[in-house]
Amino acid sequence: MQTIFALSSGSPPAGIAVVRVSGPLAGTALHTLAGKLPLARRASARMLRGHGGEHLDHAMVLWLPGPATATGEDVAELHLHGGRAVVAAVESALGAVEGLRRAEPGEFTRRAFLNGRIDLAESEGLADLLEAETEMQRRSAMAMAGGALSREVEGWREQVLFLSAQVEAVLDFSDEEDAAALPETFGCTLDTLHSGLEEWLSRPQARALKEGYRVVLAGPPNAGKSTLFNALLDDEAAITAPTAGTTRDVLERSVSIAGMAFTFVDTAGLREGSSDDIERIGIERARTALDRADLILWLGPEGQGPQGSWEIEAKSDVGVHSAKNSPEIRLSAKTGDGMNLLRDRLIERARAAMPKAGQAALSDRQHSILGSAHAAIGQIDPQGDLLLTAESLRQARVDFDRLIGRTSTEDMLDALFGRFCIGK
Repeated sequence: MQTIFALSSGSPPAGIAVVRVSGPLAGTALHTLAGKLPLARRASARMLRGHGGEHLDHAMVLWLPGPATATGEDVAELHLHGGRAVVAAVESALGAVEGLRRAEPGEFTRRAFLNGRIDLAESEGLADLLEAETEMQRRSAMAMAGGALSREVEGWREQVLFLSAQVEAVLDFSDEEDAAALPETFGCTLDTLHSGLEEWLSRPQARALKEGYRVVLAGPPNAGKSTLFNALLDDEAAITAPTAGTTRDVLERSVSIAGMAFTFVDTAGLREGSSDDIERIGIERARTALDRADLILWLGPEGQGPQGSWEIEAKSDVGVHSAKNSPEIRLSAKTGDGMNLLRDRLIERARAAMPKAGQAALSDRQHSILGSAHAAIGQIDPQGDLLLTAESLRQARVDFDRLIGRTSTEDMLDALFGRFCIGK
């Protein structure tokens, strides 16, 4: 295993820059630059020197012998003054040490996984944590990185192994005259396992956190969609004009409101019989956007919007406007009247559709694998063929192993750890 190094803190300039070295030659590298190894796990001040003896920086250094380290290997950390020239000089000195090379993106975390310091589900949570942009994303990623799913999977796996042992015991004595039968608790344990998997599968997925709650503004031309779109974003993202048909395409913008991720979508005005080819394309794209919406704000005639959409009475500041008998909200995007109420209602609606605060949420990959295990458990008949029961339990165990990385492919690992920055 080669020894790697990289800047593990933010890009310079900064107050402090942390360069991490991991691998069998980490101690050699630290000795070469710092003169001698400090006491293990104790911060020590050292003058770092290059190969010619020149001073590089007066730094704080840490020597962390493996395997009780982040990567499971010997690790050295150099806490430098965070100037670009300082970091470049230290990295150049490390690169000159025989057997050392610069780390690839995500390589430190990949080594932690390969060395058993974290499992695959925790690695995915850490990747999500690095990409988190909202408070809800951060909390969900922290739960996953902290092993919330991994602990559940280990428990499910133990139950499957226990059930498999009971099946095998009966199969071993199947030729005996007084052949044993499955214990009465077999069916109860099976139901408990199936219900636990079902509860996780019913939760909102991580995709909802990443993409945000998708709100599409729809209605006929000149209904006030773009003005409302700009007001929700607090930005002049869409062109507004009294001329009907100003919006010709779908506009999407993501924004965080009260720590909740939203994607707002402005669409072309919906109407029949347009002779403008470009407008017709925009209308078709608008209809496609409606199909992908989590919620539609309908600014058109009352009762003519898609099923489940919110009736919005816009332009309440205008004397003559399309009044509605039972709108969800009356508002004026120009004056701000009703906008706070709309935001509060949107937050309430999105929060109900999102994973609960601090609750681990499944990725598409995890949801698919857990669904496979759920299906395998669900098809077991405690009174049925024991060989089929044994095979279904084996399939569930394989799925659990895939979830936490006991079995995985190099391509999948490359895709996951490629999401990380260099130095992580």
